[in-house]
Amino acid sequence: MKNIFLIILGFMLFSLSANGQAKDNYTIKVDGLGCPFCAYGLEKKFKEFEDIDDVNIEMETGVFTFTYPSEKPLSIEKVESQVDAAGYTAVSTKIVRADGSMEENKASAKEELVGEKTEYEFKVSGNCGMCKARIEKAAKSIHGVSDADWNKKSKILKLTIVGDLSAMEVKRAISAAGHDTDETKANDGIYEKLPGCCHYERVEK
Repeated sequence: MKNIFLIILGFMLFSLSANGQAKDNYTIKVDGLGCPFCAYGLEKKFKEFEDIDDVNIEMETGVFTFTYPSEKPLSIEKVESQVDAAGYTAVSTKIVRADGSMEENKASAKEELVGEKTEYEFKVSGNCGMCKARIEKAAKSIHGVSDADWNKKSKILKLTIVGDLSAMEVKRAISAAGHDTDETKANDGIYEKLPGCCHYERVEK
């Protein structure tokens, strides 16, 4: 019991900034960080939280960490929403509060899809790892999609659909996220809002 108390006390002391302000520690595993420009875009978006500090992004692992004053705590939902707004996908989020308590996102169990499986392959425009994360997330957001894998080199999305879902519905969702497919085109305004490294060469349809 004494050892546990000392560990918590030590962590609380560690969580204090140089000026004595208590801070919470945030760790987010981010999918789609493919280049320094991507990391800059993510950091810039989080700089909207004016008191953010100790920002660090590991390109190799996609782990993003920072600290923020505990007196105005950020929720997991707020953090992950900011990651989405920057154009990325939060795979996991952990917050260690200044008092030693810890919060983690709970990945919901994916509903088991029942029915006949159909495989599709079609072209989706994109450039980088960030594009891959965005495309696959858009596809998997449609109920009935059991798997989606986009190849950056070939630009081909391999899709597994269960049941009678139309592949066209998935294509529309992908275009709504900013990416052209072989049959659908993204809105120009949405395309322009993509990070610079995601501005793929468009083909007139």
